[in-house]
Amino acid sequence: MGGPSNSAAGPSSSSTANTKKPPTVPLSAELISSFRPSKIFKTAEYIQPSHSFTSLDFDDRGEMCVSSASDERIQLWNIRSGRHAKVLNSKKYGVNLARFTHSSSTVLYASTKTDDTIRYHSLHDNRYLQYFRGHKSRVCAIQMNPVNDTFLSAAVGDTIRLWDLRKADAIAQMPVQGHPTVAYDPSGEVFALGLSERMAVLLYARKEFTTAPFLVLEIEDDAYLSRISMPPRPANITSLVFSPAAESGHLLVGTAGDQHYILDTWSNAYKWRLVGHQGLEGVSVSSGAQSGEGSAGGESPSEATSGEELCWSPDGNFVLAGTANGEICVWKIPSKEQAPEPGAEISLEPIARLKGHSGPVRTLAFSPRSAVLASGGSAASFWLPPAPSKDE
Repeated sequence: MGGPSNSAAGPSSSSTANTKKPPTVPLSAELISSFRPSKIFKTAEYIQPSHSFTSLDFDDRGEMCVSSASDERIQLWNIRSGRHAKVLNSKKYGVNLARFTHSSSTVLYASTKTDDTIRYHSLHDNRYLQYFRGHKSRVCAIQMNPVNDTFLSAAVGDTIRLWDLRKADAIAQMPVQGHPTVAYDPSGEVFALGLSERMAVLLYARKEFTTAPFLVLEIEDDAYLSRISMPPRPANITSLVFSPAAESGHLLVGTAGDQHYILDTWSNAYKWRLVGHQGLEGVSVSSGAQSGEGSAGGESPSEATSGEELCWSPDGNFVLAGTANGEICVWKIPSKEQAPEPGAEISLEPIARLKGHSGPVRTLAFSPRSAVLASGGSAASFWLPPAPSKDE
């Protein structure tokens, strides 16, 4: 099932001078618009009836994909062969937010019942390598540092914590209110904290974790939101994702509503508003594993069902988002040189709508090394562009 290599993402670290590199195909609006489901996994072997996939993540090489689902199972997929690799159960603790470490054989994931421990798990021999205890409510975000073996976690109405895979205790922590979201920039030296209650994003230096943020980005959008409801009602911030194109300084702010935002984290000089889609706010979750059972924090429906459905393309030129009506919307993000003038319209409409899901698209992930898109809802799907003809 391996798709054409994406030149923007760079060659695999496993390639050598004597290894023939696969052909590279730059991502374009035409290429992404042509994506179609190539593999669909929807039987009970992969997802139990009335349950949904809740997270997807590719390893650093883009060769493996791991998923979590509300049926309390972890699934592993081999992207090179296009086949399902294995299934692991977590019935006692539940599972959400499955994330690869920098090894394709180990993952982190959040518990959804019994306690709020983060578990470090070996996929190779199905055993726990470490337990990260300390959160007192539902863990709603886990983010690996892109350059080392530390990671961030956040829990509802509790704390943000910094961890090292080699240590059971948190390195640092910071109390937070509400439903926090976190993200690392590509350098791993800066992280962002999103706060719905303030409709703001706070930027911190990694080495100054517990100090004041060095930049606060306010998402003031009442003029637009008042066209939808009065008084204007901002949607909850549910995810933060820095652009993989570090030179852009762009940060994707996902919300549960019908608008997402691109912020300029370098100067806070502008933002883009992504519209033209149906957000996941109000989409119910049918399983107890996702409803907050066994967790002291609990979550609102919009918080429980949103946040994993957005991703960047590996070159940082496109944003993709799953929707409540089963579409995957694609936006082309202008460069910094195309930043809007003060007072200019900042709304961007999708350049493409990929169809193929029969229900809400709850999670998306784009391979960092090839033109393969993974999506999850009531089924797991892997999307590819059409194969080139022999004449091309």
